[in-house]
Amino acid sequence: MTAVPKRRLTALSKQLVEGIPSEGTFEEIPRIRHVAESSAGPRVKGKVVIVTGCNSPIGIGRASAHQYAQNGAKAVYICDYDDKYLEMHKREMASLYPECEVHCVKMDVGEESQVKAVVDQCMARYGRLDIMFANAGIVGVPNTFEHISSTAFMNTLRVNTVGVFLCFKYAAIAMQKTGPEKEYPGGSIIGTASVAGIRSNAGGTDYSASKAAVVSMAQTMSYQLSGTGVRVNAICPGVIETGMTKPMYDAARNRGTEKKIGQLNPLQRGAVADEVARVALFLGSDEASYVNGQAWAVCGGLSAGHPFVPGKLG
Repeated sequence: MTAVPKRRLTALSKQLVEGIPSEGTFEEIPRIRHVAESSAGPRVKGKVVIVTGCNSPIGIGRASAHQYAQNGAKAVYICDYDDKYLEMHKREMASLYPECEVHCVKMDVGEESQVKAVVDQCMARYGRLDIMFANAGIVGVPNTFEHISSTAFMNTLRVNTVGVFLCFKYAAIAMQKTGPEKEYPGGSIIGTASVAGIRSNAGGTDYSASKAAVVSMAQTMSYQLSGTGVRVNAICPGVIETGMTKPMYDAARNRGTEKKIGQLNPLQRGAVADEVARVALFLGSDEASYVNGQAWAVCGGLSAGHPFVPGKLG
């Protein structure tokens, strides 16, 4: 018997074991059946979360950690190779969300032992891992292919692809474990890809390749985890003001052309990190219980068609 059928026999999701039961009737029609709790309440109540790439004060990682903590997470691990602001983020989160336990971890996602260590630490302390948001990444070489050395190319893949793979791998293993705090296996794994991973000309060669791999891993692993209740998805941001894009924003502000940023998407603007964090919150929550193996573009519509400059169509 191969590994996948064996796993299906030993680690089935709650829905596969119990189904989605009836909730009775209203007059002669059935009441709506639910998998998730009310959207009006804390959306990740009691969940344990790991987020990588959290150091940047204006980044997606920090914004997502806030969304998880604000929405009832029991604990949030905020991780980054650069830990300059992590303790500051922890103090801010403690003041805003005192019931959430926040842990700072200096971690290089490209080092397997370090990724495994933070997941092991989480499991030893809480006995569960519910959400892994593998968000850490680097911009790579923002130039054409002839200017990218093999060493630089491999470094981009090391962080953006191997780093995400390691987070996916150890999160998936942990999420299948059950115990007193978690009767059934399951969880949500999310990787930050990019519109550059699903459309050409949205990033450098190395960066685009690394992000396309994140999409492929989410799709592939969603099938490899069949029946376990562990979902794997990728988020594909467009132009977002983060630490990575700050030089572009600063240059545009200095030239007085900030409003041209994002002009090629239908919303004709760039985004802030919280707009992506809201999607990460949804995908991490049980509200996304049937969303699996997908690449969710959060790009203002950039990936929906062929970009054009307004007024230059005719």
